[in-house]
Amino acid sequence: MSWLLDALRRHPEVAFFVTLGIGYALGRLRLGNFQLGAVTGTLLGGVLVGQLGVKVSPEVKQCFFMLFLFSIGYRCGPQFFQGLRRDGLSQAALSAIIAVTALVVAYVCALLFGYDPGTAGGLIAGAMTESATIGTTADAIGRLMIPDAQQTQMINDIPVAFAVTYLIGVVGAAWFLAQIAPKILGVDLPAACREYEEKLEGGAANKRPGIASAYHGVEFRAYRVPKGSPLLEKPVAGLLPGVRVFIERVKRNGNIIDADEGTVLQAGDVIAVTGPRKAVVESLDTLASEVEDPEILDIPVTQLDVFVNRKRGIGRTLQELSEEPFARGVYLRRIRRNRVDIPILAETRIEQGDILTLTGSRQHVDAAVAALGQADAPSDVTDMAFVAAGIVVGAFIGLPSILVGKLEIGLSLSVGVLLGGLVWGWIHSVRPLIGRIPSATLWIFESVGLTGFVAVVGLSAGPDFVTGLRTTGISLVIAGALTVLIPNLVGVLVGHRVFRMHPGILLGVCAGAGTATPALAAVQEAAKSSIPTLGYGVSYAIGNVLLALWGTVITLLLS
Repeated sequence: MSWLLDALRRHPEVAFFVTLGIGYALGRLRLGNFQLGAVTGTLLGGVLVGQLGVKVSPEVKQCFFMLFLFSIGYRCGPQFFQGLRRDGLSQAALSAIIAVTALVVAYVCALLFGYDPGTAGGLIAGAMTESATIGTTADAIGRLMIPDAQQTQMINDIPVAFAVTYLIGVVGAAWFLAQIAPKILGVDLPAACREYEEKLEGGAANKRPGIASAYHGVEFRAYRVPKGSPLLEKPVAGLLPGVRVFIERVKRNGNIIDADEGTVLQAGDVIAVTGPRKAVVESLDTLASEVEDPEILDIPVTQLDVFVNRKRGIGRTLQELSEEPFARGVYLRRIRRNRVDIPILAETRIEQGDILTLTGSRQHVDAAVAALGQADAPSDVTDMAFVAAGIVVGAFIGLPSILVGKLEIGLSLSVGVLLGGLVWGWIHSVRPLIGRIPSATLWIFESVGLTGFVAVVGLSAGPDFVTGLRTTGISLVIAGALTVLIPNLVGVLVGHRVFRMHPGILLGVCAGAGTATPALAAVQEAAKSSIPTLGYGVSYAIGNVLLALWGTVITLLLS
């Protein structure tokens, strides 16, 4: 055993991976619906291994953190800039109000309890579940003109505050937004979301028939058109108005032809029809006879993700897009925005950077992809030159600073890299063939970048962690509760009374502004609806940027 411990001290690179392994294992632990998470697990693992006195170069920590910050910016870039435009401005403004309130509350708590900048930064990071604030706080403390020992102590205080307040932040945000906020608003959240869904579907009385169901349960069926059928002698484009059922092929006298909008049916034709099962049955069973014809149903079918970046798709509703010629024979399976599923409803608006999963015949899907954006085809190749350039450019933007007394005032390296990621992510959303990072690779950059950084933080703070916990533990519980609850309360009241947001969307905005994905899941469960996700994308992007910036700001305020 002594040999093993000595080996870990002499080889910190091995201790680093031991910490990562412990962290991801601890992160799988669940307490009811609460999961510890890889970040907190790695921090605790680092503290545990750090008791051995393992020393890891701080440059290793910074490399991992820059990779994480770039990844966050890259993913949030399209939604961040969307929030600065008119249609996302109210959500962006409310997100900023929530983030600023969190900064003010944390600052006041720091003054009341006598926290140093490290503890205050860890408080914001934990209570608002924004792990990036750990790094920006440490970066800002490193720029202070104070003795090295004092810097080290402040930096070691960051993970102590984070570890105590993170659990409070996760549970507090989920509990408040899902259980307390609807009572404050005086609404029946499930009923309000059902009503809003009906509105997005066009209303029960005047919505376009089949629009809500036209995206689900697609089938291919064959029918023979008899004499006297109302389907005869008319172009197929106008045969079934208002219903998303399409005639793909026609078999006539043994020959199979691909149908287009101008194709006219004749008696005895066998037609291949696509559409949701219910819509197909209700529309055609009384007009034609279903037959078994494998030959005509042998249609090449594909399912493909499309990255939306063209004006024909951006800012338009699904109802509007369904009326375009390129939507013929194409069905929507899924909408992903910032790795969150968006509800598929007639009035759901598509934004730049959304990923749509389309299905249908190959020629129709290809036409839709050409109209909407670029195929997000599976790939394992990452444009590392693009990634490196984004980190370097962002770093050089953040490095310049001015000296005011004992303070260096500037964006800082961390914030610069985050901004570089935002711009690079936006560039990729406009030109998807530039700077491609596969989803799996982005997850590695983001997850391992953050846990690698946190592992080194935990290893460095290990010897001082228990002492710091004893000194500030009780006060941090109070400060953490205040820092998560007050901003969410302000957000709920301002969003309801000033911005007049729908309750479901408002709670999604609050969850996003606090970067609290578990809170979003809790709100969706309470609402029995996915409507809250419509408020999550823009607010999550704004929240990530501002809360990360607060690490630098609160260090300056307290110094």
